[in-house]
Amino acid sequence: MSKKKIKQEPVAPVSQAAVVNSSFWSYIRWILPALGFLLYANTLGHDYTQDDAIVIYDNMYTTQGLAGIPGLLSKDTFHGFFKEEGKAKLVSGGRYRPLTPVMFAIEYQLFGKNPFIGHLINALLYGLLGWLVFLLLSEIFTFRTDFKTHFQFVALAAAVLFLVHPIHTEAVANIKGRDEIVSMLGAIGATLLVLKEAANKGKYALWAFLVFFLALMSKENAITFLAVLPLILVYFYNTRWGKALQLTLPLFGGALLFILIRTAVLGFDLGGTPMELMNNPFLKLNGEVYVPFTAGEKMATIIYTLGKYLLLLVFPHPLTHDYYPRHIDIMHFSDGPVVISLISYLVLIGLAVYGYKKDRVLSFSILYFLITISIVSNIVFPIGTNMSERFLFMPSLGFCLLVPYLIYKLSGSGKTAMMVVGLISLAFAAKTFTRNQVWVNDFTLFTTDVKTSKNSAKVLNAAGGALQTEAPKEKDVNKKNQMLQQAVTYLNEAIKIHPTYKNAYLLLGNSYYFLNDFDKSIAAYKKSLALDPDFKDATNNLAVVYRDAGRNAGEKQNNIGLAETLLLQSYQLNPNDAETNRLLGIAYGISGRHSLAIPYFERVTKLDPKNAAAYQNLSSAYKYLGDEANAAKYRNIAVSLDPNIGQAK
Repeated sequence: MSKKKIKQEPVAPVSQAAVVNSSFWSYIRWILPALGFLLYANTLGHDYTQDDAIVIYDNMYTTQGLAGIPGLLSKDTFHGFFKEEGKAKLVSGGRYRPLTPVMFAIEYQLFGKNPFIGHLINALLYGLLGWLVFLLLSEIFTFRTDFKTHFQFVALAAAVLFLVHPIHTEAVANIKGRDEIVSMLGAIGATLLVLKEAANKGKYALWAFLVFFLALMSKENAITFLAVLPLILVYFYNTRWGKALQLTLPLFGGALLFILIRTAVLGFDLGGTPMELMNNPFLKLNGEVYVPFTAGEKMATIIYTLGKYLLLLVFPHPLTHDYYPRHIDIMHFSDGPVVISLISYLVLIGLAVYGYKKDRVLSFSILYFLITISIVSNIVFPIGTNMSERFLFMPSLGFCLLVPYLIYKLSGSGKTAMMVVGLISLAFAAKTFTRNQVWVNDFTLFTTDVKTSKNSAKVLNAAGGALQTEAPKEKDVNKKNQMLQQAVTYLNEAIKIHPTYKNAYLLLGNSYYFLNDFDKSIAAYKKSLALDPDFKDATNNLAVVYRDAGRNAGEKQNNIGLAETLLLQSYQLNPNDAETNRLLGIAYGISGRHSLAIPYFERVTKLDPKNAAAYQNLSSAYKYLGDEANAAKYRNIAVSLDPNIGQAK
């Protein structure tokens, strides 16, 4: 950094017109948004994926359109999906991010269930964010007279790198990821407004307050700009810390309002410490019981993930949407990667301190990254998972600023720097384009990423579920069975990693059911219910498999005794299933116990009063008992519903 004396504050930001010619500016304000949009244009035909169900198409408030907005504003973000009080707290910390769900509700009102609109808006907003990044960096660099020769390149290169970085695919290609985009849009927008306020007092403070409040209503990560903005004012405008904090007051006001509303909705409870591995990655098995990591294990694992973040910024391959246990394993301070990560961060901190006086762009880039990554690091508070690529969305700007700046500074040549950054950008853009294709739908996403996150119980479970869902649609029997066998393999692997994973047992039961392996299906459902006796899906599915196993025993094995046993077990779980009652009636009828068959046939007629065959079965049962009056009565009803039945008789 230059040793020239920097003017004392207050220093007003230099107008863009003074340093960027109008022609150049007019192109950039279109080129950057176009670049961001075009990079994600190949997602426009994609379906909903991953967490889209939670906030869009399976959220009882969002799907109500405008009528659901009050619910979105007054409940935890997950409440509309779980539809039960208390379940939203399964995820540590609680979630109050109503702004983007409100946007989704408006879209649902106007366009219905339409993923094209969601992807289109995400791509457009992402392009807009790229332009805003350029605006911010251009503004903060204008304080240096000796920076005029290369600040345009650094600002533009940083914005381009940000737009093309593959680490952002999760936030943009997944519609739900809009909360990341809108939050950062608001944070940067509020920062720009405060910088204008510094030059034109009294004009922009209220707007900065409102925009920052909306950023927080999208996602809480924006709160880190309470530290980023004063840093910008001190580093690049030579503002004293007291004055910088004073200028940041509109943002503090927006944060205070958000916290008050969030507390009113969620209370002071941050969700506690869940003892379920999929909601708390810092658990390990002790015998058959999960217990928390030791303090050393937890911190070592956190430091390891922070190192993974650095690696992904530099070399974003392979990418995955899933870093759940045990894709990230239990780490210790004796592990080499942990030591390397710790040293790396100590070096970064040292460079940031050194750069405060020697090179403020270097220092700011590092501090921006450290500040914005802190809130998702698991150090400040638990976030419910080890790490996620979307958590790098906001922090990555520090990396994207530092790279072109260092390249230019080390090369001393604008042409060399442009060539290097250009090659990096092309490689990143190619990776982004191809990675987008993985986000086409849940099936493609889960079955692709399971090959990367081989030790993640969650993605193994998801891939197994996706295969089990798609297999019954396959007409080729061999291919169908191969898909189901692969699902069984994935689900058994998930259970090995997470032995008390009730949902994996549920999906395993489904897979065995479609393979007609009723005994293993029943065993899997029973295990799921042993883990959670109130698991409704497992209870309902177990009733179905008992019913179909009973049908199979009677029709294919000619074992009426076994059929009765299985059908009665199904009946106990779901006495209101018409087919189970019909099969029980038939089983008793075949064995000659017509008096026992009658109550079940009668129940079928009550459950399905327009079913002619049900009345015909009841008529036949009475006929075998010699009760001609009731036989005729129910035969007449059957004929009135379906004359062909009467004719056949």
